[in-house]
Amino acid sequence: MAFRINTNMSAMVAHRNLNSSGSNLQESITRLSTGLRINGAGDDPSGLIASEAFRSQILSIDAANRNNQDAINYSKTAEASLAEVNKLLSDARALAIQSGNTATLSSAQIQANQDQMVSIANSITRISQNTQFGTRRLLDGSSGVQSQISNSAILQGMSFVGMFGGAPITTSAPVTMTMTALATRASYTSSALTSGNILSGGSFNINGVSFSFPTGTAATTVINSINGATSQTGVSANFDPATNQISLASTMFGTSAKINFADPSGVLTPAGTAVQQAGVDAAATVNFNGTSVAFQGGKNGSDGLTLRDNDGNSIRLTELGNTGIGNTTAVGRVYAGTATFQIGANANQTALLGLPNLNSAQLGNDVLANMSLANIDLSSSSGATQALQVIDRAIEQVSSARGRVGQFTRYVLDSNARSLSSAKENMTASESSIRDVDMASEMTTFTKFQVLQQAGVSILSQANQLPQQVLSLLRG
Repeated sequence: MAFRINTNMSAMVAHRNLNSSGSNLQESITRLSTGLRINGAGDDPSGLIASEAFRSQILSIDAANRNNQDAINYSKTAEASLAEVNKLLSDARALAIQSGNTATLSSAQIQANQDQMVSIANSITRISQNTQFGTRRLLDGSSGVQSQISNSAILQGMSFVGMFGGAPITTSAPVTMTMTALATRASYTSSALTSGNILSGGSFNINGVSFSFPTGTAATTVINSINGATSQTGVSANFDPATNQISLASTMFGTSAKINFADPSGVLTPAGTAVQQAGVDAAATVNFNGTSVAFQGGKNGSDGLTLRDNDGNSIRLTELGNTGIGNTTAVGRVYAGTATFQIGANANQTALLGLPNLNSAQLGNDVLANMSLANIDLSSSSGATQALQVIDRAIEQVSSARGRVGQFTRYVLDSNARSLSSAKENMTASESSIRDVDMASEMTTFTKFQVLQQAGVSILSQANQLPQQVLSLLRG
C-alpha cells in the first residue's frame, strides 16, 4: 500500500460510488413520487416510443367513443321521428278504410276524412323538414340516398334505401335496367255468345262478387255491370263483336292480380266452369355503379310492375317499360347522401347510415302512376282502395327505414361501443405495464440505494482519515 497525502485514491473511489448510489437513489425517489417508471426519454427510449403510441391510441379511442355516442343519439332522434310518422300512417290507413264505406258515409263525412288525410300528409312533410340533430337535418333527404327518374316513359317510380347489392351507397351514379321477364295481367275469355247475348240466365262470380242476368241479356249490359264493380273485383271486362266473346282482365299486373271466376249456371261459359287465373310478375336486372342486382316484381304481394331487390330498393314500371326483353335502358340516377360517422380510432374506421326522405310526395310514390301520400283522394270507393295501396307502401317504407336504423344502432354502434371499451381497457393495461412503476419492486430498490448511500457516507469519512497515517512516519 502506497502512502500519499496529495492524492487520496480511496476517498475518490468512495466518493464516486457515493455519487452513483446517490444518483440511483434520486431516480428511485422520482419513480416512487410520480408512480412512473419512465419519467424522461433517457429512462427507456424504446419503451417511451411504445408508450406514446399507446397513449395516442387511447385518446383516439376516447374520441371515437364520444363519436359513437353521438351517432347513437343521432339514430335515436331519427327513429323517434320515424315512429311518429308510423303512427300518422296508421291513422291515415284507418281513414282510408273508413272512407271506403261509401254506403253509410255522407259527402260531408268523406270530405272531413279527406281534409284529415291532407293534414296527416302535411304533418309528415313537416316532420321531414324539421327533424334535426343540432343543425343537421335528418329526414329531408340530405342525410340519405335520393333517386331521380330520367326516363319517365319507362319508370313511374324509383326508390333506393341506401344499400345496393348488400353494400352502402356512397357514390352517385346512373341506373340502367335490363328486362328479363315481362309482367302480364290475369285474363279469361268466355265462350262465344249468340248474337252478342249471354248463353243462359243465372249467376256467375268474379273474385267474390256475384252477378246475375236473365237469358238474352246483351253483352254490353254484362260488361257495364262488371266494370261497375271493378273497384271491388279488380277485374275489367271487354266485348269483341268480331268473336262475340267477353274477355276479363285484371286491372293490375302480376301474380297478386287474380281472376277467380265461377259460372255454375253457364251464363258465359259451359255450366259448372270454374277457373283461377293469375298474371306473371316482371323481372329485371338493375345496374348501379358497376354492380348488377336482380329485381323481382310481386314481392310482398305488390303489383307485378313494382320490382324490388333484397335490400328494399324498388322501381315501378310503366306499361311501356314492361316491354323489350333484353334491352338495357338508362332509367335514372341515384345520388349518395349517407351520414358518415367516424366510430374507430384509426382512418377509414367509419359507419354509414342512409335515412329516407319523408316528404309525403316521396312516400308510396312507386305503387300507382302519379300517386303518392301527398295526393291520394278518399272521395270515392276506388280512390279509397288506391289510397290503401299507397299508404301500405308508405308504411312499408317507413317501417323498413326504422328497421335499418335499429339494426345500425344495435349491431353497429352498440357493438362498436363494447369493442372500443374492451380495446381501451387492454391498451391501457399495456401502456401501464410499460410506463408505470411497480411500487413494491421500486421500494426494494429504494431501500437498497438508501443503505448504499448511508454506507457510502460512512466509508468516505473513513477514507478521508487514511492520509493521517502518514503522520506516524513523520514522527518517527
